[in-house]
Amino acid sequence: MTVLEDRIEMADANTERLDEWFERLERMPVPEGYRVEIVGGTVFMTPQRDIHWQGIRIVLWALEDRFGRRAKVFSDVRIDFPGYENGFCPDIAKLRDGAVTDEGGHWRYEDVEFVTEVISKGTAQNDYGPKKTAYATAEVPVYLVVDPYQGRCHLYTDPKEGDYEVETIVPFGKDLDLTGTVVDLVLKTDEFPRD
Repeated sequence: MTVLEDRIEMADANTERLDEWFERLERMPVPEGYRVEIVGGTVFMTPQRDIHWQGIRIVLWALEDRFGRRAKVFSDVRIDFPGYENGFCPDIAKLRDGAVTDEGGHWRYEDVEFVTEVISKGTAQNDYGPKKTAYATAEVPVYLVVDPYQGRCHLYTDPKEGDYEVETIVPFGKDLDLTGTVVDLVLKTDEFPRD
């Protein structure tokens, strides 16, 4: 088997179980304003604070300005990623043009070009740890972490063998140049809220 076939098999192997978990979670009385996802087989339920949503909106608006409102850009939509039971709901995921759901109605991680996670205190270790590893293993070309606690962005590019070869750190207030990436834009960071 090739590395890609191994990755696909890993993702396919957990889809049925993840479907079952998410079906159960949808029947639970999850409070409004909470996001639920599964990282490495563990369920995380995180409250969505206004500072979190403001960070997401800034990135979303930049993507809409660049690609238009019809671009396949999602927030908090489940995508299964390689690794043990990884049913993530990225804060923002941009899919390539022409991406379609699989036979089960799921978006495929192979179509994800760009992911943004805005840090929440309770789940920061996921965004910098297992989610970063899963995104790199899935070969997502660009992974952006917006961290309101540090007041900076961490940009990860050039995924190879389950890690990103390049990390660029930009403090809030300085422009983040993404022109050499698949998103091809300059992201203004001066309005990102801090906590």
